[in-house]
Amino acid sequence: MSKQKIVVVGNGMVGHKFIDNMIQHEAADQYDVITFSEEPRLAYDRVQLSSYFAGATADDLMLTSEGYYQESGVSYVLNDKVVEIKSDENKVVTASGREEAYDKLVLATGSFPFVPPIPGKDQPHCLVYRTIEDLEDITASAKQSKVGVVVGGGLLGLEAANALQNLGLQVHVVEFAPRLMAVQLDEGGGDLLRKKISSLGVQIHTEKNTKEIIDGEECRYRMNFADGSFLETDMILFSAGIRPQDELARQFNIEIGERGGIVVNNFCETSVKDIYAVGECALWNGRIFGLVAPGYTMAKVAASHISGGSEEFTGADMSTKLKLLGVDVASIGDAQGRTPGCLSYVYQDGVADVYKRIIVSEDRTKLLGAVLVGDVEAYGTLQQMCVLGMDLPESPEALILPSVDGGGGAVMGVDALPDAASICSCHDVSKGQICCAVQDGAMTIGDIKSATKAGTGCGGCVALATQVMNSELTKLGVEVNTDLCEHFAHTRQELYHIVRVEKIKSFDDLIEKHGKGLGCDICKPAAASILASCWNDYVLKDEHAGLQDTNDHFMANMQKNGTYSVVPRVAGGEITPDKLIALGQVAKTYNLYTKITGGQRIDLFGAQQHELPLIWKELIDAGFETGHAYGKSLRTVKSCVGSTWCRYGVLDSVGMAIRLEDRYKGLRAPHKIKFGVSGCTRECAEAQSKDVGVIATEHGWSLYLCGNGGMKPRHADLFATGLDDETLITYIDRFLMFYVRTGDRLQRTSVWMDNLDGGLDYLKQVVIDDKLNVCAELESEMAQVVGTYQCEWKTTIEDPEKLKRFRTFVNSDEKDNTVVFVEERSQIRPATDEELVRFVESTESEMA
Repeated sequence: MSKQKIVVVGNGMVGHKFIDNMIQHEAADQYDVITFSEEPRLAYDRVQLSSYFAGATADDLMLTSEGYYQESGVSYVLNDKVVEIKSDENKVVTASGREEAYDKLVLATGSFPFVPPIPGKDQPHCLVYRTIEDLEDITASAKQSKVGVVVGGGLLGLEAANALQNLGLQVHVVEFAPRLMAVQLDEGGGDLLRKKISSLGVQIHTEKNTKEIIDGEECRYRMNFADGSFLETDMILFSAGIRPQDELARQFNIEIGERGGIVVNNFCETSVKDIYAVGECALWNGRIFGLVAPGYTMAKVAASHISGGSEEFTGADMSTKLKLLGVDVASIGDAQGRTPGCLSYVYQDGVADVYKRIIVSEDRTKLLGAVLVGDVEAYGTLQQMCVLGMDLPESPEALILPSVDGGGGAVMGVDALPDAASICSCHDVSKGQICCAVQDGAMTIGDIKSATKAGTGCGGCVALATQVMNSELTKLGVEVNTDLCEHFAHTRQELYHIVRVEKIKSFDDLIEKHGKGLGCDICKPAAASILASCWNDYVLKDEHAGLQDTNDHFMANMQKNGTYSVVPRVAGGEITPDKLIALGQVAKTYNLYTKITGGQRIDLFGAQQHELPLIWKELIDAGFETGHAYGKSLRTVKSCVGSTWCRYGVLDSVGMAIRLEDRYKGLRAPHKIKFGVSGCTRECAEAQSKDVGVIATEHGWSLYLCGNGGMKPRHADLFATGLDDETLITYIDRFLMFYVRTGDRLQRTSVWMDNLDGGLDYLKQVVIDDKLNVCAELESEMAQVVGTYQCEWKTTIEDPEKLKRFRTFVNSDEKDNTVVFVEERSQIRPATDEELVRFVESTESEMA
């Protein structure tokens, strides 16, 4: 049976989503999929474009990869636009002249930016905000500009304004309507949004109609408005809305709507047989849906129909929740209150800058819409109440009133939502699916993401998904016991404060005063870490040595064959030829396998226990010190070559990496910590995947926090921009010590921040604004750690008593001859069980 050929025109977010649906289909091997993109790359996340100006790279924005398509059997053609549809022959033709036959054709051509017909709009530095190439043009223009104007005060316009502000420009927003986000917000919400954005230094100009763009006197251009006023600027960024990219369909007799858009039915079929349209190019029931979630639903419906399913597209909720220039904004349903007979409830707090309005039906039984500015915590519940037509509580106003002294509380919780309630619109995940995942064993939001994909799209549903998970866990009778273990009825955080406040210096003292029993493999290493974080004592000091786990006990990582790895510190990846030679000599002397790590260090594998002090003696004599690869501590600070060598480098990334590594080496934490420092936004050091990421820009350092690799990778979040060296280090000091104080045992920074009440915003309040009035203490505690650093291996090899613990046998200096290595590819590897048996048999034979 021959495969069905599917051609996808466009590889944007929705086009890729359609392909992904086909790849995941149980009958995927029956389809041959090929996609055409007129851009030079595969699908990327347009929703997150503004992160590009905060240090993200094009690679960071990618939604797929050529490798993924190749492994999945998907063909792709880049930099080639489909320009002709031969529907009578079921073929398409590209600009390069390539012809491709199809059984089914899917048009996912998206949209293009609307640029008003203003005289002078086609000059240099008059740009749009849509593709990665546009971002590169904007960045280049910003280097030659001081003032930037965004034409358009809607969602895209305010995103663009944020981008220009990140580039260091003086920013203006020009909007034709009387308020910002006129489609989504009512007058009260628009007024508060304007106030909050203006306070950030962005100047807002509403009710302005640009007549022409001419040469300026003080800036590059002058924008003349219809009311006689004008504004001078060096750059103009048009972000006044989008129009469906329907040119291809229009030219080849596919039905187009009166105001544009490819007309589709409930199965996303067009007027021509075997041709579908999805996303922002598609017109359903007279509507274009300019959000990604409806496009994803269309992609799912089209894939279902092509593969014999019966799913239908019946419209989409256009509610939105987002952060614009740091301001939380949400719009739900009939936000303007245009439904006949509707009633409104408004709550406004002029001190906290919060505005909330709900629109209810005339009989006060149904929620029709809502506007939230400054506080969007209730978005998830309100959105589902509106979409599902749920009954309102007896006092609807309680939905937006704050709780005072335990009062209020009429806000309906997730228990009131039916199982069909959509929690994640990006991946169409319902409340019922999350509940099922919990019933199947999911215990954390990370588990939920892995099982259902909820929260892995735009991320806006994470809070609601967490509430659903916690509610279901409670129903299942799961009681979350926060005790560290049976010996301590305290959390790690509580034990940390006890140790710090009471100045407890030993585990014996801690368990005598605040625990019971003798301790275990959970509380002993945790206490050891806390004591090290607070007092920075030598880990093999008599009262601490017995608390350490295996790796800390021998200050080396135990490998699967019982030998150890040795990892000397190479700060920032900078190393001298003499040190390289010394590493090679040590490896040859002790027959060690060598491996360059992703953290710019050299691992030496295969060391036996009794060899560790001998190896470290040679390394320390060569100028090395311990790399703490065995500890829950700072592992590495990865860097590119920065401005020292690279022609793109903006700042000295190597120098900063070395400074950071020298400062934080030895800091013990709830889990391991990794840093990265990139000398420019090309991000060669991959800083955004680290717990602490630092990226150089022309305006100073950008600081990213709480990114982690591992089983569930997470990009770091942008924390602050435009930082000088000292401010950068101050913020990192505070962040690390706050994490050390409050993190749970073996909790990575990413999970820790996600579990903070308020997440990133709360962390900013603590570290930058000193909300808890603890910053001076955090800085002092870090200064103590920095000031008491010691190389643990140097201390060890200078103490004959401590060296005795590295003997293979307690009463002998003999080595263990049962560990055997064999040569392979000019390197060494552990002996196999078979080789070891042969060795033992031959030895026994010789002895006999």
